[in-house]
Amino acid sequence: MELAVAGGNKITVSDATFGRKFSEALVHQVVTAYLAGGRAGTKAQKTRSQVRGGGAKPWRQKGTGRARAGTIRSPLWRSGGRAFAATPRDHAQKVNRKMYRGAMQAILSELVRQDRLVIVDEFSLDTPKTKALLARLGELEMQQGLIVTESVEENLYLASRNVPNVYAVDVANIDPVSLVGAEKVVITVAAVDKVQEWLG
Repeated sequence: MELAVAGGNKITVSDATFGRKFSEALVHQVVTAYLAGGRAGTKAQKTRSQVRGGGAKPWRQKGTGRARAGTIRSPLWRSGGRAFAATPRDHAQKVNRKMYRGAMQAILSELVRQDRLVIVDEFSLDTPKTKALLARLGELEMQQGLIVTESVEENLYLASRNVPNVYAVDVANIDPVSLVGAEKVVITVAAVDKVQEWLG
């Protein structure tokens, strides 16, 4: 299939990468797995065995008239351990490489169908100025979105980091969440070739 490049040219791209049928279930699974992988999972509490102290029996077993107790770190006591303590955990979900690539192809194809994918010959800035970046985006009739290049130049990185909802990444760092959430995606011809090489 052929896709238009900003400026009037056209490039031929793979149907498998940019013409795939959209699968909502697959994309949802991959996006959910990606978000789950970013969770810290570092919540932790102490059980009765981990709380410091409480080694000695508070009072003898019988004869005091009080309820029997073996440690002052029981969950029933103030400053005792938790009965069902939270422990650090890994929230990562397994996604096969074939599924991940399929989801990325489906997302890119849907961007093409919705006219949210803008292909340009190149995207570079002479100066690391936010004003220069906004002017370049204005030429493409967009105010926010994702800029994908073969490799992010320093000027582009410095100019984009101060603009709300504008992100510049290279092909190696694109992810399903960024693509789905972007209002528009600007991608260079060189980056398109690299994406096709990656996704087959």
